Amino acid sequence: MLNVALLDDYAGVAIDCADWGRLDGKAKITVFRDHLTEDQAAEMLLPFDVLVTIRERMALPRTLIQRLPNLKLITIIGPRLPNLDLEAATEHGVLVARSGTSHPEFPYIGAATPELTWGLMIATVRDIAGQDRRMRDGLWQDFVGTTLAGKTLGLLGLGRIGKRMAAYAKAFDMPVIAWSQNLTAEAATAEGVRRVEKDALFSQSDVVSIHVILSDRTRGLVTARELGLMKPSAFLINTSRGPIVVEADLIAALKQGVIAGAGLDVFDREPPPPDHPLRGLENVTLTPHLGYVTRETLTAWYGHSLEAVEAFANGAPIRITNPEAIKPGTSS
Repeated sequence: MLNVALLDDYAGVAIDCADWGRLDGKAKITVFRDHLTEDQAAEMLLPFDVLVTIRERMALPRTLIQRLPNLKLITIIGPRLPNLDLEAATEHGVLVARSGTSHPEFPYIGAATPELTWGLMIATVRDIAGQDRRMRDGLWQDFVGTTLAGKTLGLLGLGRIGKRMAAYAKAFDMPVIAWSQNLTAEAATAEGVRRVEKDALFSQSDVVSIHVILSDRTRGLVTARELGLMKPSAFLINTSRGPIVVEADLIAALKQGVIAGAGLDVFDREPPPPDHPLRGLENVTLTPHLGYVTRETLTAWYGHSLEAVEAFANGAPIRITNPEAIKPGTSS
């Protein structure tokens, strides 16, 4: 019988999001709700054959994989997991089963992140979280917000999520400009967006929203220089990945009033420590990486993960990213 760990189930919904009963007699399921450090993971995950991950919540570097000798399968969401050492997994004979990010029963899960982004944008420019705290403390308003209509939205990236953001902006009467390394003027125009150069994006936008993937080209893409180009009245929204922005530079810009504020759903370290400087700033709205976290999305993703574990348990693994990890003479 396989020992299967469902990792980083922060909201406690993993069991309800898939029919894990299909594995009765084949696997024992254990849910881990709290995030594990590498040392904790090395100790607590030692007995497990299968790790079920949700995006980058759990890092799986070589130093951890080599401390888990019983590990046989890791399931991931999407074609790759940036914080998984695939080479190390392959060397140790650990299969990695990828899952799709779409699902025919849930055609709108791709809207989860842009919807959260728009909500975070409104919450930031109107200080909804801060004013909520004041109401709960028995106080009244002390903040003057910003109207989005007529303001310029700058999209750092015009891919799948950026395109939805541009469409939403039309309903808010916000002109949209965009830039990324590969974006052409023709592609931008097709979405009703004006392509500008990078510096112009930061200097002209009233709100800059980040929608590029994290890669070697985008890590540290937004520094003190780019933040310094922004209007003092402008806001930065990041629901992509934390390391795209140099965190220390952003903290300094927020403290010094270089920009008016920020709405952040992603961070360099997740979860950030309790004493993280961002937690104490009044001009930042923080959410705990909720972009993709909806019941529809998690139901689709856990369903895919269940399929991969079930196939592995039946000796016929599916959607394997590293088939070279399969040892000769074995079915799995």
